[in-house]
Amino acid sequence: MTKKVSRRLQALQEKVEDRDYQPLDALALLKETATAKFPEAAEAHIRLGIDPKYTDQQLRTTVALPKGTGQIVRVAVIARGEKVTEATNAGADLAGSEELIDEIQKGMMDFDKLIATPDVMPQVAKLGKLLGPRGLMPSPKGGTVTFDIASAIAEFKAGKLEFRADRTGIVHVMFGKASFSPEDLLVNLKALQETIDRNRPSGAKGRYWRTFYVSATMGPAIKVDISALRDLKLSEAA
Repeated sequence: MTKKVSRRLQALQEKVEDRDYQPLDALALLKETATAKFPEAAEAHIRLGIDPKYTDQQLRTTVALPKGTGQIVRVAVIARGEKVTEATNAGADLAGSEELIDEIQKGMMDFDKLIATPDVMPQVAKLGKLLGPRGLMPSPKGGTVTFDIASAIAEFKAGKLEFRADRTGIVHVMFGKASFSPEDLLVNLKALQETIDRNRPSGAKGRYWRTFYVSATMGPAIKVDISALRDLKLSEAA
């Protein structure tokens, strides 16, 4: 059954040509096609030449977006003793030990990011079935298992994001708000591209970058010239 395309989206799709856009032009067009009745996010959808079913072709890492995400990030911390106080003082929205684990087990999910200290991970592990499907399970690779609580809270509230390639080798990342200027979106997109290049899996063979699209949440996909983005110097994007 073919999914019906709304007249709004049809009209927006007519504005997008079937070609590779220069990065800044693509982002200007993204803003132009963000016409929904709510504040839309700016999203990147990137197909990489990897097969994540092999452990040496998996991509899971974090990116610090220099211009932030445009979102208020609610951070919860599970720790023990003084680390709970440290978390609260560092700006955690929720902080606790076993009692917080119990609340989460009962269905409390009033947070966007969960950070845990290594010593409580054996207890946090029992939350895997609840947190895993939501992408909230703390992990060392994601920077969410650490004793440096204050730095982790500051980074995630400032615009640090965790992302991974899905099972088909596609990365989906929100890299700002459609309300950002094209220049600010470009700075964030450049940071994302550099992070993906820097974390290229050791088993990735052949062409790493396949396709790179950006879009507003409810907007059409706009193809980005990958080479132009990779060749861009940050001084030009700042």
